[in-house]
Amino acid sequence: MLTGAAALALVVTTASGFAEPVDDQLVIDGEIEMVTRVKTPEGHPLDEATSGWLYRTKETRALEADTFENPGMLYVERGEEIWNTVEGAAGKSCAECHGDAAESMKGVGAHYPKWNAAANKPFNLELQINACREANMQAEPYKFDAADQKALVTFIKHQSLGMPVEVNLDEGDMQAWWEKGKDKYYTRTGQLNLSCATCHENYNGKYIRADHLSQGNTNGFPTYRLKQANMVSLHNRFRGCIRDTRAAKPKAFSDELMALEVYVAWRGTGLSVETPAVRQ
Repeated sequence: MLTGAAALALVVTTASGFAEPVDDQLVIDGEIEMVTRVKTPEGHPLDEATSGWLYRTKETRALEADTFENPGMLYVERGEEIWNTVEGAAGKSCAECHGDAAESMKGVGAHYPKWNAAANKPFNLELQINACREANMQAEPYKFDAADQKALVTFIKHQSLGMPVEVNLDEGDMQAWWEKGKDKYYTRTGQLNLSCATCHENYNGKYIRADHLSQGNTNGFPTYRLKQANMVSLHNRFRGCIRDTRAAKPKAFSDELMALEVYVAWRGTGLSVETPAVRQ
């Protein structure tokens, strides 16, 4: 029986063929020009970082280009409602401290994960929101992948639409976490003996069964996935990929997945924030 990379190679080469990402330009609503191809930073294994949008079907690409048609915009709308809703014993809403999200949150999502000195680790938007809820609103933190958590993260990230991803590795101990994330990215796991790099680097641009393998960049997360008809968080996707290697799934926001998020976000440096992206 073939396992690991040999099995994956068989699936890839016996699928519907090979394909390169399209050379189209993503422009949201005919106004916001998105960077979907960019020269990678020093130390990157690839010469060019590409958005997952380039690997999708014409119909899927069209959904993301039109905010009226984009099903992920329903989560943006719900997130705005949550932003203005008072919760917790302190009687506060997000808006009471941060005001108009279009101004206060512009660019914020493009720079996460960020170093959190109090926790002595990187925080993503989900962890930062929970910290704010507990400390400032005296509200319960969201459970992982709660509907309102995904909606609020989507809303906040959407305020950075079109802005370039840029993670600051000079903050705190971010560089060490980047190293841990890189190690995780290239480590083979599970019964299939696969790593993140196996699909998203070695087989990037090819088909596996009916799916076109992208570089796996995270600039569009949270992402609306048509196959699930739902908004999907980054750590949900990380855990799903690890499950598909037939390995034990790490807990969401565990140190190993936070390190992986730091590294993978860096791999997409310079790509535009697309949240909510639409994928198949």
